[in-house]
Amino acid sequence: MPELATKPVYLVDAYSDPAVVRIEGRACFQNSACLRDFIAEIVRQGKTRFVIDFQHCASMDSTFLGVLAGAAIELRKANPPGSLVLARVGPRNLELIRNLGLHRLLTVDAGDFPMNFDKCDTALQCPDRSELENARLVLEAHENLVNVDEANRVKFQDVLAFLKNRVEQK
Repeated sequence: MPELATKPVYLVDAYSDPAVVRIEGRACFQNSACLRDFIAEIVRQGKTRFVIDFQHCASMDSTFLGVLAGAAIELRKANPPGSLVLARVGPRNLELIRNLGLHRLLTVDAGDFPMNFDKCDTALQCPDRSELENARLVLEAHENLVNVDEANRVKFQDVLAFLKNRVEQK
């Protein structure tokens, strides 16, 4: 258990409804692919309701937020539409979510969300990915942010240009 305190991890309960993810530590480009893959697998299994607990989320980056945006976009396309709730979001993370327009795409609860997160005890495994796989993930995540709010294009234009070039070269 000491490793959880030092290494960021997503703890999940895939069997509850909604499926629950608890963030422990930093949510960033280095560990966002396994979250994206987890959500996609749960959706393939027919579940479309998710809650992500931010109480222990130390910080997050734009790639992680782009992964959330992509998940929310896909869940909205489900029939019936799914849901993604961000629970117990602290002030700094709430500011980042609002700054990128994600609050218009998913449900954000900044208070004491009335749910028990104790059964989130399975750690997602985040295998190492190649530089190209990471570049594709980061590019896709930032394109999702632009899809959420066109104003994000200016914020991330340099990142998008760099990553498109990087992916096309490989």
